[in-house]
Amino acid sequence: MELTEIDRRILREVQRDGRIAVVELAERLGIPATTAGERLKRLQRDRVITGFRAEIDPAALGLDLLVFVEVLLDKTTPEVMDQFAAAIRRVPEVLECHMVAGGFDFLIKIRAEDMSAYRRFLGDRLWTMPGVKETRTYTVMEEIHSANRLPIR
Repeated sequence: MELTEIDRRILREVQRDGRIAVVELAERLGIPATTAGERLKRLQRDRVITGFRAEIDPAALGLDLLVFVEVLLDKTTPEVMDQFAAAIRRVPEVLECHMVAGGFDFLIKIRAEDMSAYRRFLGDRLWTMPGVKETRTYTVMEEIHSANRLPIR
């Protein structure tokens, strides 16, 4: 789908404020409300906009520990990788999981209450998943910058 400049401006605005009213969106963009509403619906229908969600402070839920984990599998066959991917998708502590190229196979981002909870996750969940041979943990000491916004040009 070809995105117009107006589409990109709409995306920038709804990325900043997903609850913006169509009338206000139209005012910010200087276009009629019907045009803004139609384009917004089209962006959703065409799956450019895939959803809306609230941003929640992890500390408010007691999820103060942020951890990145490198995972190395014992084999990198499609079957083992698919089994691992299916297993990791079912774990609520896992915020992100990416298959990567380089010295390991997957990079995982996890939130936990504290180091004890993370240790339980590691022993009870991660190390028991299909194909896991080795892990390396990187505990975040301070979150310097975190953004869920894409750079829309």
